[in-house]
Amino acid sequence: MTDDQKWQVILSRDDHYDGVFFVGVKSTKIFCRPSCKSKRPLRKNVLFFENGKQAEQAGYRPCKRCRPDLLEYQPIKEIAEKVKLLFENHFTQQKELTKKIGQIGITYHRMVNIFKKYYGVTPKKYYDNLKIEEARKKLLETNDTIIDIAYSAGFQSLSAFYKFFKKNMNLSPSKYRKEKNYGIHS
Repeated sequence: MTDDQKWQVILSRDDHYDGVFFVGVKSTKIFCRPSCKSKRPLRKNVLFFENGKQAEQAGYRPCKRCRPDLLEYQPIKEIAEKVKLLFENHFTQQKELTKKIGQIGITYHRMVNIFKKYYGVTPKKYYDNLKIEEARKKLLETNDTIIDIAYSAGFQSLSAFYKFFKKNMNLSPSKYRKEKNYGIHS
């Protein structure tokens, strides 16, 4: 690949070439991935490297935006994974969950878009699925009262739990427990 072809890759910010070569900027002594979203350098200030190690040996430091020093830096994917983990660890603690999601540092709308892109469902749907699965599991595996199950699955009231459960499972929690435990299906 010629330097002119590499320059065209930089202009198009084609991420298919990330890891194939690296871009050094003489004026800043920083090196980047070809797809870096930072301000494009002047062509006269660009140097190409075969790998990150070669760039570092030449005295260049990795860009803090595109992180060419990391083999597979995917900040958006990391955000999706972090949100998913927060839901899984705190779905029964709504105030704590809301607080921790607020600390991620992106808008709610952006978080929804990122999460949906990586997991195919909205965070709300994922959250609801976690709650219903927890309730369903406890109904079948424990002798806990319905009200205890409702609160332990993260519901704020018994009526909200009944409404939510019936909507999602087409049965009331008590009927679900009874039918599933005795193998009776209507």
